[in-house]
Amino acid sequence: MEEGFNPFRIAQRQLDEAASALGLDAATHELLRWPMHEIKVTLPVRMDDGSIRIFHAFRVQYNTARGPAKGGIRWHPQETIDTVRALAAWMTWKTAVVDIPLGGGKGGVVCNPKELSETEKERLARAYIRALARSVGGARDVPAPDVYTTPQIMAWMMDEYETIVGESHPGVITGKPVALGGSQGRGDATARGGVYVTREAAAAHDIDLTGGTMAVMGFGNAGQNAALLGEEILGLRLIAASDSKGGVLNPGGIDTRALIEFKRKTGMLRGFPGAEPISNEDLLEQEVAVLFPAALENVITRENAPRIRCRICCELANGPTTPEADEILAEKGIIVLPDFLANAGGVTVSYFEQVQNAYNLYWELQEVHWRLDKKMTRAFASVLEMSRRSRIGLRQAAYLVAVARVAEACKLRGWV
Repeated sequence: MEEGFNPFRIAQRQLDEAASALGLDAATHELLRWPMHEIKVTLPVRMDDGSIRIFHAFRVQYNTARGPAKGGIRWHPQETIDTVRALAAWMTWKTAVVDIPLGGGKGGVVCNPKELSETEKERLARAYIRALARSVGGARDVPAPDVYTTPQIMAWMMDEYETIVGESHPGVITGKPVALGGSQGRGDATARGGVYVTREAAAAHDIDLTGGTMAVMGFGNAGQNAALLGEEILGLRLIAASDSKGGVLNPGGIDTRALIEFKRKTGMLRGFPGAEPISNEDLLEQEVAVLFPAALENVITRENAPRIRCRICCELANGPTTPEADEILAEKGIIVLPDFLANAGGVTVSYFEQVQNAYNLYWELQEVHWRLDKKMTRAFASVLEMSRRSRIGLRQAAYLVAVARVAEACKLRGWV
């Protein structure tokens, strides 16, 4: 991985800027630059043909000063320890900026789930939890779904953990199916939280989004729900969407539900009737009111940032914008809603799931939506207030709010 695009170096650089602005002492700054605990495991898994395949996997518990580590598990063929470190760091700031009593963690397995059968996925999921059973749990570290992992995979992991400990512990994993203690509203929580923050940002900057356009890069769960909720809550019209195989464009508008159904049937977006092909790169440069980068990291760089033409960029993916690109977008007057604020809806509803599991009392969907809206609105307000008071961008303001909260917890514990 090129140093300039090493996500962990980017995360450290962002932390360094916040530490400098906050005037953190050297010890606290250095503590927050590094994960507190890293686990590397090697997983032998029996495949359907009887052979044994070896998988490499990680779990990073970045900081637990504010509570147990919390973070998803990614299954991706290009997974690296530095990506997991960066995501665990961002999760630390994410839980802090929305002010929930959790720390930051992340997990990853180097694999291509598209090449695995359902039974192979189950064996891999159970192998991962067996290797990490001593290090996870509701009071230690609570995993959740992420890239290419699903509620079903979480169900297998929870079952394996409960088999090992011999007790019911639904709160060990979040993002579970509702039938096994999952929360209502978890499926669209990441996108819904981002749309709530987009609504607040538009109102704060006197931008009327009704009738405006949007483009979605990464038409998976978060991207699809962003398109649906962008229409429902913000009054936006989808004109472009893409996934790993390419995208489609129709300046006159795309029927989001029809596009979702087309992808479900064909496995791709290309070929959708009434739309022309478009590359991921060209999608980012469409003139729209709101751009939702909902794929992977480092897609908006100093090379293409001068050609970005949205009013608001809502980062549903983790780390989609490099620091150099951030500066260019700021100069262009584009409002960037930083990832660890914009996509914090997922971890917030995961926290709600933990609370419901602990009390064995479950909320209706409307209550989950209301609580999420309240959390995201308050989080944006605190970041906006910091931004205006310190005359800095929203990303740096979000870092200052989050890092200050984590630093305070570290100091109160006597760690530094």
